[in-house]
Amino acid sequence: MAYKAKAYTLREESTESGTRYFISFKDGQVEHHELEVSEQLFIEFRQMERKNRNLQQWNQRHREFNEVWDETLYRRALRVPKSLDEQMIEGERNETLCKAVKSLPEIQRRRFLLYYEYEFNFYQIAAMEHCTASAIQKSVAIAKEKVKAEMRKYLQP
Repeated sequence: MAYKAKAYTLREESTESGTRYFISFKDGQVEHHELEVSEQLFIEFRQMERKNRNLQQWNQRHREFNEVWDETLYRRALRVPKSLDEQMIEGERNETLCKAVKSLPEIQRRRFLLYYEYEFNFYQIAAMEHCTASAIQKSVAIAKEKVKAEMRKYLQP
């Protein structure tokens, strides 16, 4: 977690007898304290400061400085939303497709849906229907042509 302001200061003091390490801070009652700490704790605090600084720099580099507008979000969208006209046309097309599929005889409709909607292959459908794969293929092809014919009526003015 990156902190905006440090709540402490680190200080090194070199003397004839060696180096002493201090951490200064203010407590909850705003009283100033200075503690002498071990070299290892002082080094850990320095490493923590370095990691914190690196994190802040990374955050600064990767933050977006321009304002995000609807237009920007629209350009960045993985799927661009459809206009109202497109939605209405797609809805009508789907409705017509459903009507065309519902108008098929039951066996053709079942096979057509198993093949296109549920993605079974001809052999799997044949096993379910207890018939040959070529019969299924022929039935699906006929159903497809009927659906295409109904859709052509819709698409042509």
